[in-house]
Amino acid sequence: MDSSEKEGLVEESLSSTSQQPACNSNQSNIFSLFLEPFQWLQMLSSQLNPTFIFGIVLVYGLSQGFSSSFFKVVTDYYWKDVQKVQPSVVQLYIGLYYIPWIMKPVWGLFTDVFPIKGYRRRPYFVLAGVVGGASALMVALFGNLPAALALGCLIGVAAGMAIADVTIDACIARNSIKVRSLAPDMQSLCGFCSSAGALIGYSTSGFFVHHLGAQGALILLAIPPVFITVLGFVIYEMRSTSLQSEKQKAMETLVVALRGMYQTIKFPQVWKPSLYMYLSLALSISTHEGQFYWYTDPKAGPAFSQEFVGVIYAIGAMASMVGVLIYHKTLKDIPFRNLLFFAQLLYGTSGMLDLIFILRWNLVLGIPDYFFVIMEECVSRIISRIRWIPMIVLSTRLCPLGIEGTFFALLMCIDSLGSLTSKWGGGIVLHTLHVTRTDFTNLWLVVLIRNTLRFATLGLIFLVPKADQSDALIPPDILTNNSTVTADDEGLELVSKNEIDET
Repeated sequence: MDSSEKEGLVEESLSSTSQQPACNSNQSNIFSLFLEPFQWLQMLSSQLNPTFIFGIVLVYGLSQGFSSSFFKVVTDYYWKDVQKVQPSVVQLYIGLYYIPWIMKPVWGLFTDVFPIKGYRRRPYFVLAGVVGGASALMVALFGNLPAALALGCLIGVAAGMAIADVTIDACIARNSIKVRSLAPDMQSLCGFCSSAGALIGYSTSGFFVHHLGAQGALILLAIPPVFITVLGFVIYEMRSTSLQSEKQKAMETLVVALRGMYQTIKFPQVWKPSLYMYLSLALSISTHEGQFYWYTDPKAGPAFSQEFVGVIYAIGAMASMVGVLIYHKTLKDIPFRNLLFFAQLLYGTSGMLDLIFILRWNLVLGIPDYFFVIMEECVSRIISRIRWIPMIVLSTRLCPLGIEGTFFALLMCIDSLGSLTSKWGGGIVLHTLHVTRTDFTNLWLVVLIRNTLRFATLGLIFLVPKADQSDALIPPDILTNNSTVTADDEGLELVSKNEIDET
């Protein structure tokens, strides 16, 4: 073997030894990436209570995620095929689903000031499960229900979801105040669980509607309330031993809570962002029912099947999870005003995709309907999630300690009122422009009006604070010291967490 051959062998050996650590490093990176979500959950469980994390997974994943998505698709077909209602009327009905959500301050007051057997949260999970399960069974098992009675049962299903939601939100709000640095992580977990549950709900809804019918598929909505009932028995909560004194002070505490809510909502630091959240939802009028009827129409629309409608929403749920990851990885340190401005701008821009689809310009461009609608759904869901999470984080920042459950419920009530206004406003526009079960001539105009209103919302961005998402937006003694806040809305940038730590 000559010297050149020896040098070649040495170089090959060195090359192989250098590639081996690189290969091991890549494998280690992939493995660590796989373990990262589990390590994150372990961190949250160690910093917070494991049963609390379990409660978030159940309420946001199973009740809000699965049930809400399954409920959305199945009830759309129920009103369309079983009750045979016009799309504008369905929008008015769906607006009534928000009544239990608008009543969230009432549920919040009950959980804060009316404990049962010494517990403030656990009994209300049980109540939510019983109400939701009984309502779902009634509408599923009794055929030929009058529209009013069926609507009442569906509102009962929504009430079960709302009571469970406000109860877990009270726990989240309290933990967000106690462990402020983990507030974005808790909302990321809520968003991820909700999207994961929605993925399952949407992907299975079309299948069950096709094989069981719209009314038969509703029986599956009785399953999640069973788990919510179980949660009421297993979630950790300290039991109060002073039951007699609590009963005597219940009304007194109620008055204090109402006074605290009134006192807090008066501050510009609180009512201005609350007004923005309402208007940003209300001005984006809903066109969902008109588009749904058009999607499934065999003459005017693309005539999507029941299974494919479920697939569209399921892929959209996956996109929502991507939106959660984008927020969690890159956006949770951006100030509220900057983030919400660009999110709203993208929200209005993405709405133009609906307009392109309804006018069938996608076919002119050579893009098939099935591909375009999936692309549009993904873009819309990602942007909607990025827009929604910081508003929830902002809401937790506005809650004073002591009435955090009640006040967070009040803020969510304002959001639900915005959604109701959006549904009813959309229904009125659909009716005014004569969009019916078979006539979709003016549907494009309804969507154009909606998109214009979305862009108009950008003019209200001054109501949102410039503060970072980790900043304290209200003083901790807001309920005990009226004189602590005298600044205008720029006073929203009070003291950041880093400044507090430095002092």
